[in-house]
Amino acid sequence: MPTLEWIGKEKVINHHQEVPFRVLDRQYSFDESGQHAEDNGSENMIIHGDNLDALKALLPRYEGRVKCIYIDPPYNTGNEGWVYNDNVNDPKIKKWLGEVVGKEGEDLTRHDKWLCMMYPRLKLLQKLLAEDGVIFISIDDNAQMLLRMICDEIFGARNFLAQMVWQKRTSPDARRKVSTGHEYICAYLKNINMADNSINQLSFSDADKRKYKNPDNDPRGPWVSTDCTAQAGHGTKDQFYTMITPSGRIIDLPDNLCWRFTKARMDEEIAAGRIWFGADGKGVPRKKTYLSEREGRNIWTWWPNTEVGHTQEATKEITTIFGKTATFDYPKPVRLVQRIIQIATAKDSIILDSFAGSGTTAHAVLNMNKADGGHRKFILVEMMDYADDITAERVKRVIQGYGEGKNATAGTGGSFSYYELGEPLLIGENLNEAVAPEKIREYIWFMETKTPYAPVAGDNPYYLGRHNDTGYYFYYEPQRITVLDYDFLAAVTEKAGGTVIYADRCSIDDGKLSQMGIVFKKIPRDISRL
Repeated sequence: MPTLEWIGKEKVINHHQEVPFRVLDRQYSFDESGQHAEDNGSENMIIHGDNLDALKALLPRYEGRVKCIYIDPPYNTGNEGWVYNDNVNDPKIKKWLGEVVGKEGEDLTRHDKWLCMMYPRLKLLQKLLAEDGVIFISIDDNAQMLLRMICDEIFGARNFLAQMVWQKRTSPDARRKVSTGHEYICAYLKNINMADNSINQLSFSDADKRKYKNPDNDPRGPWVSTDCTAQAGHGTKDQFYTMITPSGRIIDLPDNLCWRFTKARMDEEIAAGRIWFGADGKGVPRKKTYLSEREGRNIWTWWPNTEVGHTQEATKEITTIFGKTATFDYPKPVRLVQRIIQIATAKDSIILDSFAGSGTTAHAVLNMNKADGGHRKFILVEMMDYADDITAERVKRVIQGYGEGKNATAGTGGSFSYYELGEPLLIGENLNEAVAPEKIREYIWFMETKTPYAPVAGDNPYYLGRHNDTGYYFYYEPQRITVLDYDFLAAVTEKAGGTVIYADRCSIDDGKLSQMGIVFKKIPRDISRL
């Protein structure tokens, strides 16, 4: 498979492995009763911080669990007037490039910089995606080709789903001779073999239903018809025959066409009343498809603004929520993200947006949950300083309701917790004593089992739980040295099967531990790096 090369690639291709694991510090929670310090247990998250660090921090709890990812990353236009969505020359990104890529960063073009920024983030997003998950990435012509090539490398070319074309404008820009009216949304599956579980059909709108008619009073109800011919090059000998319509008209197809069905199958369909020859019975046969037999409509890669919104609509949504003085460059309309959620999630799915911007993805999730009673969860990550006063503030207003008078919009209900990136788990080769033990326990459990951690009740505070017939203990105290000895073993109740025990030291020889089915792991030496 062809791969893309750029300056700095060798420095970033495995950089996601070098990113330090940092814990997430909850700052406050919010729900319909307002903001409060107490944890409301919400599974919805808004995280302020570099999304590279945040994505790494999410791995212990969410690796392989996120059903749908939508990101709207910088578009790589080279526009120095960058607010959020339009340039990778932001000071924070430039600082990161300087630290990771080094002096080579001085020679990077904007394309090299963009690729260096995107590659490790996409690597972590791929890890978070569920086996039946889908990632959708908004992009324009400036980097569409580059994005496709690195996504082919990271997600696999065979897992490419489609490239949607979104009609973002309602009319051409009169100031330009050639006016761009579209953007793209590239979609990749985690696993092409799970495609049937990954994608839903779209719900029928009233306009869709009106396309189904019943001119012949078919008892099966309204229908639409489709062509009964096929390309001759793909046909078998049984698909070449002369058709006689109910009116007696003889139809011979041209040499480049054959019939879609064999003669025997066509006769069965006609006998069942599923073939339409026109009102006069003289038309070329067409196959009926009944509305009653359709669960929804299939997905077309052309997404017109009449169905999913446009940029003006998105700007109006921001203005309605925040007032006329609010400005936010290039937001996406809620209907666009709702379309993605509809086709790629179930009612209890997790949706992640690591370039959260103004919070459109959370708005879309909350709308969808209110509409169908779902329990979808959102995770937003925003690195800019407006994460609280724009991103989170928008979500607060959506939950409680916003607007006045005829423009008032009722609240969706819901909740979230707001987080900052906290301390790194490890400082050099040592555990960071500033990190709460429960956060370390969650990390240890994930590294051992690759499953989310759920604290267990019991008398032994160091017991993590049992997985695949192995019990796990993390014997750790920040202020003292812990020793795996016979006194500690007396408190170990999970002895059936194997046992893994972490401690600072061990006073029992290896042979005796082996006889008892115990594996000792030394803190911090034997703690795996994520």
